[in-house]
Amino acid sequence: MSARRWAVGTGAVVVLVATGTWAMRPGSVDSRLWDEIRPVIEARLAAESRGTGHGEDVPGLHTRWFCRAEALDVAERGGEVRAGVDTLCLEYGVRDGGLVECGGGKGPQVVRLERDPHGGYRVLSREAPSDGAGNADWTGARFGSLSRAALDGTIPSDTLERAARAHFGLPADAPVGDCWMR
Repeated sequence: MSARRWAVGTGAVVVLVATGTWAMRPGSVDSRLWDEIRPVIEARLAAESRGTGHGEDVPGLHTRWFCRAEALDVAERGGEVRAGVDTLCLEYGVRDGGLVECGGGKGPQVVRLERDPHGGYRVLSREAPSDGAGNADWTGARFGSLSRAALDGTIPSDTLERAARAHFGLPADAPVGDCWMR
């Protein structure tokens, strides 16, 4: 094979790899819009988590839910925003000067919002897949392949731990334990 064919073949491979790498990156998200809707989404997630945690039944822990959402895709049309997000919600309490994690959940959701009269946003609806059978079908129908690939990642809990420590007035280095361990 000639050097010229090798060069053309190598060039084609480089183009294919570059195209594949570009196509695998998560979709772009309008950061200004995401900065506006993220706190609304996270507050709604935390509010809807209340009453579902195991730690809420343990007197003295004073548990609270803390949630984080990561944007997978965000689209605004006609005053309505559709946000496909990956979420992590954790229930934290406090015992013996330390933080305890009592429950939690992670998964994809679709949140629809609209602008309220004061310029902020309010949640219109929130969808999440059911556990078990049908989860993959639900996710496939609502998220593109790039967003589904991003769901395989993890959302670090350190931000939620910092928020929980601050809420409970604990020092930044307060240990995190299991709710059920004594």
